[in-house]
Amino acid sequence: MLRYLVERLIWLVPTLLAMALITFIVMHATPGSPLDPQAPNANPLSPELQKNLAEKYGLDKPLPVQFGTFLWNALHFDFGFSYQFKSRTVSEIIANTFPVSLALGSMAFLFAVVGGVTLGVLAAMNQNSWIDYLCVFVATLGVSLPNFVIGILFLLLFSITLQWFPAVGWDTPRHWVLPTITLGLGQLAIIARYTRSSILDIIRSDYVRTARAKGLSNSAVMMRHILKNGLIPVVTILGPIFAAIGTGSFFVEQVYSIPGMGKFFVTSMSSRDYNMIMGVILLYGVFLGIMNLIVDLLYGWLDPRIRFD
Repeated sequence: MLRYLVERLIWLVPTLLAMALITFIVMHATPGSPLDPQAPNANPLSPELQKNLAEKYGLDKPLPVQFGTFLWNALHFDFGFSYQFKSRTVSEIIANTFPVSLALGSMAFLFAVVGGVTLGVLAAMNQNSWIDYLCVFVATLGVSLPNFVIGILFLLLFSITLQWFPAVGWDTPRHWVLPTITLGLGQLAIIARYTRSSILDIIRSDYVRTARAKGLSNSAVMMRHILKNGLIPVVTILGPIFAAIGTGSFFVEQVYSIPGMGKFFVTSMSSRDYNMIMGVILLYGVFLGIMNLIVDLLYGWLDPRIRFD
């Protein structure tokens, strides 16, 4: 187990290097630059001022030199100053906003997992009944509606009409409810569909019929055989889901005025904020790699036949 863990962490290094290189190439191949007066959200700059700023930020150097400098600074957790928010460093922005996005993403992930697995199991155990149809309807609705549409509908219904929850902010637990449900509903629907399909496959397997023939109760069969084995395919998607919603959501954070990292990443794309883009992409890569590693370790817990050699 320890050897497998170390090997996976070592392989994470070339993965991040490849991700950084591809992102760097794509950024510089895209028309425009942080100093381009035609770039969105950028103030017109004189050619002389553009030249001075390019020298200050090292944008006048050859691309291999720029990439090497970035890697060296990244090893020291220094991603430089944001080109868009010139008085703030990328590390400072990430340090202030990532915990908020992570907290929101964690609550949404917990809501999605608990709700999705519950709906999926209920639908599978009551196939072709009204419970199954209701669960499938909720899952279809969650997948079909974008989270910004859900967020606006929730604001109109629960904040403005019923006044149950605050409309915007991130100060109290009451502020967390609507953003959590909004961000997690789509993921809940995906997990519910995966769970239902997996549980139905397990229910029809020979060893489940054998277990029931031996006289085991339905609850024992469900806990010992169906649920544990049925969750293995579901666990596969949990890592990418958590990495996606745990690093920020632009639309949800904008709708509810949450001071998270999502909006900084989106605005950095439009303003060609290279340092911010590279910093967030690497953070997402590390987060995704760690989540996939945790998922692989969970396989061994769910299925003792899996060994890490």
